[in-house]
Amino acid sequence: MIVRYGAGGGLIDVHRPVTRSGPVPAVLLWHGRGPDERDVLAPVARAAAELGVLVLVPDWRPDAPDGGRAQLWESAVFARERVADFGGDPGRIVLAGWSLGGKAAVGAALNPAAFGGWRPHAAVGIAGAYGSAAPSTGTVPIDDVCAGGPPVPVWLVHGTADPVVPVERSRELRAALAEHGRPVSLSEVTADHAGVVMTEFVPERARCLPTTARQAVEAGTRTAEVLARAAFSG
Repeated sequence: MIVRYGAGGGLIDVHRPVTRSGPVPAVLLWHGRGPDERDVLAPVARAAAELGVLVLVPDWRPDAPDGGRAQLWESAVFARERVADFGGDPGRIVLAGWSLGGKAAVGAALNPAAFGGWRPHAAVGIAGAYGSAAPSTGTVPIDDVCAGGPPVPVWLVHGTADPVVPVERSRELRAALAEHGRPVSLSEVTADHAGVVMTEFVPERARCLPTTARQAVEAGTRTAEVLARAAFSG
């Protein structure tokens, strides 16, 4: 299902669980740096939906004058207000993202004051870098580790063969969060930047496309499992 959100009429893919009983946990999943590339995350979103969670994947434009912040916020508002319409639980929404979207998701969870004060049930950062400003908040996630208020659990996934964003970026954030007693986990998978979401980068298309390569399927399946565990945790 495809629906629209926000003032600009952006598109959101809605991936529903095949079988469900009552409201199910939901995941709002943001794509990376390429503008309007929600399709890139379709394979891992479908895999997570098969594990019983509702997954919303919006388009957004990191190349917008505000870096995409307004669209990220609008998609979060949409999720909170409309998730029940699709069978989701408004009180159990995980904020997640891949690459730049991962930085945005973790940034919003670590600095909720800069993102309307909303605290998601958990945050999942997939192959993200956390040492520069997040498009969602304008602040640096690793610097926001000390932010006050109840901590949001952070789940990290990263490919050990990632040449775009080295796995050390997630290890650094995990260490910083653990040092401050904040709940965090890191799953390292044998994959590159694209493989961690069950895709491969195709140079002639200049984008990531779905793949059936064994290593990517295994890595993407583990990523989907982390999304589901974060959603069902607590």
